[in-house]
Amino acid sequence: MLYHLAQALKVKYTFLNLFHYVSVRIILALLTSIIFSFLFGNWFIKTSMKNFRSQVREWIPDSHLVKNDTPTMGGLFILMIFTINTLLWCNLTQINTWIFLFCLLSFGAIGFLDDWFKIKKNQGISSKTKFIFQIIFAIFISLIWYFFVNPSAKLCIPFFKNLNPDFGILLIPWAAFVIVATSNAVNLTDGLDGLAAGPLMFNFITFSIIAYLAGHKQFASYLYIPFTGSAELAILGATLVGTLLGFLWYNTYPAQIFMGDVGSLALGAGLALMALMARQELLLILCGGIFVLETLSVIIQVFSFRYFGRRVFKMAPIHHHYELLGWGEPKITIRFWIISIILSVLTLLTLKIR
Repeated sequence: MLYHLAQALKVKYTFLNLFHYVSVRIILALLTSIIFSFLFGNWFIKTSMKNFRSQVREWIPDSHLVKNDTPTMGGLFILMIFTINTLLWCNLTQINTWIFLFCLLSFGAIGFLDDWFKIKKNQGISSKTKFIFQIIFAIFISLIWYFFVNPSAKLCIPFFKNLNPDFGILLIPWAAFVIVATSNAVNLTDGLDGLAAGPLMFNFITFSIIAYLAGHKQFASYLYIPFTGSAELAILGATLVGTLLGFLWYNTYPAQIFMGDVGSLALGAGLALMALMARQELLLILCGGIFVLETLSVIIQVFSFRYFGRRVFKMAPIHHHYELLGWGEPKITIRFWIISIILSVLTLLTLKIR
């Protein structure tokens, strides 16, 4: 809204032309997201204490029992701040903005439904139902993106500037797979205070930079990456970074509020879509290495127990394995953050190594 208001008034007030620049709006979106998080965070926590008190999940270390009655649905707060700032600072004539907003809100709705049933009935929706909803929304988002944005269907493979296989219409199921897989990977990671929010923040910083570079012809040409016109996505990413930074103020150990599925499913899907829109989705494997590790630990544990009758880890996802080894929760979280920062830096380095 402020972007469009500035565009309407810039002839009379020339200083408003400043809002035309993506770089300026990135900074403003980041700052206002943090400010709104601090202004309304305590109010949301008090409201959540009345309506969204949670019980810890089954099959977790006993040390987590002290977290019973901690409010959840913090992801709802993240989505509220994100939506407000998107409407304030983004160019609302760009369809990518609306697709991205719909992606987060639709996957957030799935998570909200699951969280709500956990609170009211002590059992969320079934994994099958959740998965079906995810597939439906992911395919719909992919269809809209493919037919209305008309993105390049060429896959950008890291380290190879001339190896770009063309997916054609198969980009639709590929995009849906990436969205659902990343959404669930982030959901599995959300098991300790601040564990998912930190790596998510670093990932959104990384892909905001990539989206900004891919949105400028000179930068894209210099780095041998596809020009996608995705600079506006960097504002959406900055909004999420600011919101996550504000959320971490309340979510760090010991957490005053949990993110919940409403947050983890939505943010995972949003991260995947940002990578897809920048046509750098394979970099998710490196940048989101923490999410990949958490997912692989669950797959390995289930496979090993089902076919060999033995467990590889003391408990999966792997962050619980380290808890049972005696690592403190803050130590696990901070060490995973450090790994995520290193992976994010390496991801940006790959843009030049081609």
